[in-house]
Amino acid sequence: MMPHTDLEKIPVVIVDDHAELARLVAARIATLIRERQAAGRQVVLGLATGSTPIGVYRELIRLHREDGLSFRNVVTFNLDEYWPMPVESIHSYHRFMWENLFAHVDIDKANVHIPGGTVPRSTIDQWCADYERAIRDAGGIDFQLLGIGKTGHIGFNEPGSGAQSRTRLIHLDNVTRRDAAADFFGEEHVPKEAVTMGVATILEAREVAILATGEHKSRIVRRAVEGEISVEVAATFLQRHANTTFYVDAAAAADLTRIATPWLLDEVAWTPALALRAVVWLSHETGKAILKLTQADYADHKLSSLVARYGSPGAVNGEVFNTLGGKIRGRSKLARGKRVVVFSPHPDDDVISMGGILHKLALNGNAMTVAYMTSGNIAVFDHDVRRYVDLLERLGGSDRLGRAEVTRLAARVREFFAAKKPGDVDIPEVLDLKRIIRESEAVSGIETSGLPATAARFLNLPFYQTGKVKKDPIGPADVAIVKALLEEKRPEILFVAGDLSDPHGTHRMCKEAIDLAVAELWPSKDAVGRPEIWLYRGAWQEWPVTEATWLVPMSQEELRLKIQAIFKHQSQKDSAPFPGQDDREFWQRVEARNTDTAKMLDRLGLAEYFAMEAYVVE
Repeated sequence: MMPHTDLEKIPVVIVDDHAELARLVAARIATLIRERQAAGRQVVLGLATGSTPIGVYRELIRLHREDGLSFRNVVTFNLDEYWPMPVESIHSYHRFMWENLFAHVDIDKANVHIPGGTVPRSTIDQWCADYERAIRDAGGIDFQLLGIGKTGHIGFNEPGSGAQSRTRLIHLDNVTRRDAAADFFGEEHVPKEAVTMGVATILEAREVAILATGEHKSRIVRRAVEGEISVEVAATFLQRHANTTFYVDAAAAADLTRIATPWLLDEVAWTPALALRAVVWLSHETGKAILKLTQADYADHKLSSLVARYGSPGAVNGEVFNTLGGKIRGRSKLARGKRVVVFSPHPDDDVISMGGILHKLALNGNAMTVAYMTSGNIAVFDHDVRRYVDLLERLGGSDRLGRAEVTRLAARVREFFAAKKPGDVDIPEVLDLKRIIRESEAVSGIETSGLPATAARFLNLPFYQTGKVKKDPIGPADVAIVKALLEEKRPEILFVAGDLSDPHGTHRMCKEAIDLAVAELWPSKDAVGRPEIWLYRGAWQEWPVTEATWLVPMSQEELRLKIQAIFKHQSQKDSAPFPGQDDREFWQRVEARNTDTAKMLDRLGLAEYFAMEAYVVE
């Protein structure tokens, strides 16, 4: 990986994946704790909540349990808390910190400080001033851990937060509230205010580590690191801090100039993959098809060395044109008579992300298994359950079902819904009904795609079965279930979700379980029987044509069939519970992305197709 450049006003450490990032940051914290212990001094940590720091906290817990890392000399101050927010709420950051770190280590409860979500409005200003005083009395923060929101907020310092801001009550930005909607089972339930440390408080920390993972953070990482300091992006104030480091995975680093367009910065070693990216970028910048790019185009965009590498513009153009053309795989070039397993994290990811190739593989006579890894039951609205309970009651009333059993079930469900508060965990009966709803939709979806109902397998992995948005870590039981399926089916081709930007991390966790199972069965990439692994995206993003290994075209009729399969997931239709930041329905996103991929090839001067899906082969 190239070192950081002058464009990067904050040092950036890029790691391969989320787990490596967690180990790296946790190791730095552990070193600091041990150094202070050896000197007989306490260490003051500023801590963050959210999905990104959880890996760091789990690694710290492991170091405590396995390596004897003690937290007796640790004092902590958390960044923020929703307001108002009861301590016992499942949404409380106080509860989050005890469940994810403090309850598992030997920290003194008196040394834990978390902003108050129950402080009366009339005294909140004084409470915030006292919080600032407590930080000063502790000697200031030695190490501050941060995440970054899509608006560039650190803590809850939303757009408009100034460099001199201190701990205070703040109104939350609409983007932040939409991001949190999944955790609260609806944006309408997200608090409108929060208590947060200010920018000035954060900048006074002696060392700052800011974490970002996933493709959806790549733009704001570049803005924070390479952009101008602005009150509209609070993270940019960290450019003024003498000891801040960004820790990001490869996906979150993708838009940094040194990654996206390194030829604009310095001399590069041209590889076929880098040449492909450069020529596609140049075609976009000039608005010309690849085969029409000239020497002047290359020279004007700092790409003369690429022409020199190949000898002439025509040679470069032809090489890249042929490479892109070679990625296109119609039905005739796809597998026939193979054993294929499709892993779908949720019960609709298969048809959303790869409905086109699913249909083609079925037509080609492959032995297909679609393994739905989780029930997806938390993504079913309560009103859908009420509708199905009403159906059951009507069937019971006509004596087609046992009336007494149906009556008891309906009464239990309605009683629970009557008392249910936003974010409450569903009772087992409701979770089962929601699971069954999604399973029936999944079967209907693959039948529309041309597969038999018997192709569906529902793994119902344990990590997902919390009834909450927050999931357990992937454990041996999850891996064992995946491994057992692989041993049973012995697939020649695996399809795995490589879209890691889902709002609640399930895709990433499912891929972790698959990776671990594959590694146990086939320890090396050249092991006998190891399947070819195809990574798909589509629910939130699509693979760029420069990254894709294969591009699978679809006709207008095939895209329509794919959309019809998505429609079978009625519980996710019209208003999905976890849409992310995209207001469109999933079928609308699919239609736009698949047609846009085809249009991209057309603009580059290749053959014109109606729509395309993209895949990366590991």
